[in-house]
Order: sequence, then C-alpha cells, then structure tokens
Amino acid sequence: MSRLNLVLLLAVLLSGLYLVRSAYDARRLFTELDRAQTEGRRLDADHQRLLAERHAQATNLRVEQVARERLRMRAITPAISVELNAPQAAASAAAGGGAAAQGARP
Repeated sequence: MSRLNLVLLLAVLLSGLYLVRSAYDARRLFTELDRAQTEGRRLDADHQRLLAERHAQATNLRVEQVARERLRMRAITPAISVELNAPQAAASAAAGGGAAAQGARP
C-alpha cells in the first residue's frame, strides 16, 4: 500500500508542477500579448500622426513657402516679366521658309 501511496504522491507532485509551469507560461504569454497590442496602438498613433504631417506638408501654402524660403523663388509679376519678340522672318527662316517668307514682307 505504501508503494501505491508513493506513486500517487509523485503523480500529484508532477501534476502540480505542470500546473504551476502552465500558469506561468500563460501569464508570460498574456504579458507579451499585452505589450504587443500596446506597441501596435503606439505604431498606429504614429502612423496617423505621420499621415497628418505629410498632408500638412503637401498643402499649397506650404509648397509656396518652401519655394520662397529654400529655393528663393518668387511669384511672377509684370514688373519682372520679360517678353521676347523674335522677328517673324527669322522664325520662318528657321522653320524652312527661307527666301519666300522674306519676299512676302513689305
């Protein structure tokens, strides 16, 4: 009888150790899952923030500001516009009209 009690005691001890190990693994996995979900929420928030920043950087006012400040560009006005008028004879000669275009001019 004592041998049977010893075997049963050993079985109870082993099952208790297995139960403790299972509970520890479950807590560890739950903690890892919670950390991963927290990291996922943080990454989602960063993604949304970056999308908003990208949208803000792409507005017309921002593009115009960068063009003025970094590229030293300015808006076109008649005061800084230069209009080039090439003689029509030179333009038609270059296009292949040659002497026929020059003879038609008064």
